[in-house]
Amino acid sequence: MEPEHPDRLLIDYLRKHCSASIADLERVFGVTATAVRQRLNRLMGQGVVRRETRRQGRGRPGHCYLLTEKGIRLAGDNYADLAGVLWEEIREIKNQEVRVGLLRRLSAKFAARYRGEIDGQNAGERMAGIAALMADRGVPFEVDQSGQLPVLTALACPYPELAEQDRGICALERMLFSEVLGEAVKLTDCRLDGANCCSFELSAQTT
Repeated sequence: MEPEHPDRLLIDYLRKHCSASIADLERVFGVTATAVRQRLNRLMGQGVVRRETRRQGRGRPGHCYLLTEKGIRLAGDNYADLAGVLWEEIREIKNQEVRVGLLRRLSAKFAARYRGEIDGQNAGERMAGIAALMADRGVPFEVDQSGQLPVLTALACPYPELAEQDRGICALERMLFSEVLGEAVKLTDCRLDGANCCSFELSAQTT
């Protein structure tokens, strides 16, 4: 989940200074120790920040706060420009077979990274896992299981700028979800066609 602005400032401070005490953060941000603790507790609850106990001489041990691996990744997630350039290069591939093959390999690599974070005995449960995974990345998804087949809907596009340039990103997303679910899905609604959201459901031949 994308952190709120004050949390982002705290995360950026820890990224630059490696660690900080409550007194450090109180001084830097001009807020009370209580406010600092509340913010740190929230970030620790999200797995972004961790606390270490450090002894200082013969007195009482003190606490310092550092970013977790998740926090470090969050602080450095600024790949929009790189993604845009790479996608332009993919679009330049004129051979359709080569381009589709590359998209399939990319979707397989994404799926391999995501699959370990998603549990579920059936497609509906795994779709719910995808929705939770995307929510953790600040992209709202929902799952509708009221019909015969579950439907995964993106309430916001994960790649808005790329999607405006090329529908191929929609194909990549469809391939990715198919890989993660272990079942073929189809794009039934698309923002590029005027729909409010993009929706994915299992292909008719799957059960």
